[in-house]
Amino acid sequence: MKELGEYLKQTRISNGVSITEACEDLELSTSQLENIESGNVKAFKDVYELRDYIKLYAKYLGLKSDKVLDEFNSFLFQHTSKISLDDIMEAQRKKEEELKDKKIKSPYTKEYKESFNFIPIIYILVGLILFIGILYLVLSHINTVPKRTDELKGVEIYELA
Repeated sequence: MKELGEYLKQTRISNGVSITEACEDLELSTSQLENIESGNVKAFKDVYELRDYIKLYAKYLGLKSDKVLDEFNSFLFQHTSKISLDDIMEAQRKKEEELKDKKIKSPYTKEYKESFNFIPIIYILVGLILFIGILYLVLSHINTVPKRTDELKGVEIYELA
């Protein structure tokens, strides 16, 4: 990438364009253009964004942007082909763990845990106990025959010996 950046810088200088003038025309910051010319890929968060900047810069300098992008893609291929499969799998595993933690759940896809609600059962039991209590009081009142004490007045009870 340093070679590509140096090539872009030399082309800019040979065209007689200052870095501030190029930044104003391309609406890029000076640090972005300096990072492109120095080959500092790590200064950019997104490789695709860097790719677009390089394409725009190449067009601005009057270069064939396809050839410049081919050189950039070649650099990317060489850089990414050095990553081992284990490193890729580890990065993918870490990313999946992060996504699990940050997963947004909508009410339509949210998983609900089934919880048992005891309140209706408590209401039913209390109502049943009250019903049985009231029923007992009513039935005990109905089935009791009042003692007839008026007929027995003056009658003596004799026991058989």
